[in-house]
Amino acid sequence: MSILDVSRVSHGYGARTILEDASFRLLKGEHVGLVGANGEGKSTFLNIITGKLMPDEGRVEWCNHITTGYLDQYSSLESGKTIRDILKSAFAPMFELEKEIMELYEKMATCNEVEMEMILEEVGEIQSILDSSEFYNLDSKIESYAAGLGLMDIGLEKDVAELSGGQRAKILLAKVLLENPMILILDEPTNFLDEDHIIWLKNFLQNYENAFILVSHDIPFLNDVTNVIYHIEKAELTRYTGGYHQFLEMYELKKRQIEQAYKKQQKEIAHLEDFVARNKARIATTNMAKSRQKKLDKMDVITIEKDKPKPQFYFKTARTPSREVITVKDLVIGYNEPLTRELNFTIERNQKIAIKGVNGLGKSTLINTILRKIKPISGKIEHGQFLEVGYFKQEEESSGKTALDEFWDEFPSMTNGEVRSALAKCGLTKDHIGTKMRALSGGENAKVRLGKIMNREINFLVLDEPTNHLDVDAKDELKNAIKEFKGTVFIVSHEPEFYMDIVTDVWNVEDWTTKII
Repeated sequence: MSILDVSRVSHGYGARTILEDASFRLLKGEHVGLVGANGEGKSTFLNIITGKLMPDEGRVEWCNHITTGYLDQYSSLESGKTIRDILKSAFAPMFELEKEIMELYEKMATCNEVEMEMILEEVGEIQSILDSSEFYNLDSKIESYAAGLGLMDIGLEKDVAELSGGQRAKILLAKVLLENPMILILDEPTNFLDEDHIIWLKNFLQNYENAFILVSHDIPFLNDVTNVIYHIEKAELTRYTGGYHQFLEMYELKKRQIEQAYKKQQKEIAHLEDFVARNKARIATTNMAKSRQKKLDKMDVITIEKDKPKPQFYFKTARTPSREVITVKDLVIGYNEPLTRELNFTIERNQKIAIKGVNGLGKSTLINTILRKIKPISGKIEHGQFLEVGYFKQEEESSGKTALDEFWDEFPSMTNGEVRSALAKCGLTKDHIGTKMRALSGGENAKVRLGKIMNREINFLVLDEPTNHLDVDAKDELKNAIKEFKGTVFIVSHEPEFYMDIVTDVWNVEDWTTKII
């Protein structure tokens, strides 16, 4: 049975077409992966099917009485509430039913026999719903989901206003999962999750009985949980049965078949055009030439559009720093309270270090402390000579400037053409370049920020979760750029398949923490 039907939907922004004549169907129990390069329109499509955005053309039809849970990249939380409050709000309909049942009990005191019978029947129905929804075990269910996603470490009584963007994203994910909707719609749910929590989410989705639509650039995760792939490319939406790896095989096969058909047709066109050109003027062969021309005119010509530009990442190397790039002595990091025991370590020239560990233990705090952006609780930090840092933050507030102006403000001596060329090397089109930073997708935004680092000479590259929003091509290119960089690298990542073969050392913050894990 079809739960969702999207028919011939088209949508664009100005001259830029995002979707054209796109159709989509979601069947009961399907686990759909929605894939495509950054900026191809995945989030736009999700906003259209959830009613947040009206398409220019086409229709979107859900079956009756459907419930959906949508986690997008830009969800927000109401300040002044605790984590527990937010998670409890997932059961708001259940609390309304409980309120209704209490009101019915009050009516029993003054009703007659006929009314009593009707009330008891209604109470029975509501009670059945509450029992089947495990309403009376809500606290244990909330704590189970919170533990699975690492929220118990933060504390469920914590005000959400005090939390980082990554922590807020985890709360929103837990809330959506607790709602247990008939359809889950998840946009990059593994961002800000560490390895253990990704495993928990993977097991949850593998066993999820209802349907879901998932956008993710975490390929192993995507492949493990999906059984249908929809691919967005050049404003077209194409359905493939199977997981991500099966999709890749079928996509490459389809691409080769189209290329072969294109070459064959081009040969036929050239042959027909040559015949027409040689024979249209001759009386004896003019009818044959006209016949060939008619065939040409009626031909459905295959076109192969140019692929979108792929990013070309490369980090410029500054002058050689001293052998000891960063030295810390008796360092304790944290804000109001210590997050670690005393740390003593040295980061040496050309060392490439990955930082791993569950969220909330201070990975980003460690970065900001050793870069002297925040003060340590105690201890000393020494920077070596000639240190030039390129720092990619996990979170950065987007401005109202266009990508072009954002970049140009950083490098005012560049010409307009040089700025455009630098952004194009990051895989951004002229449409992206003229778009405001806050309107770009997460991946496009990240490419602009990476581009600013790549156009400065650095010798110490610091990356905090750089792959969160990047598509497959951009991830591969970033990995190669880090591998080729002739300097020191300090990277926080929850994707071991990304960093394991490019780093010299892996440090686990769980070995340093003062928290109970």
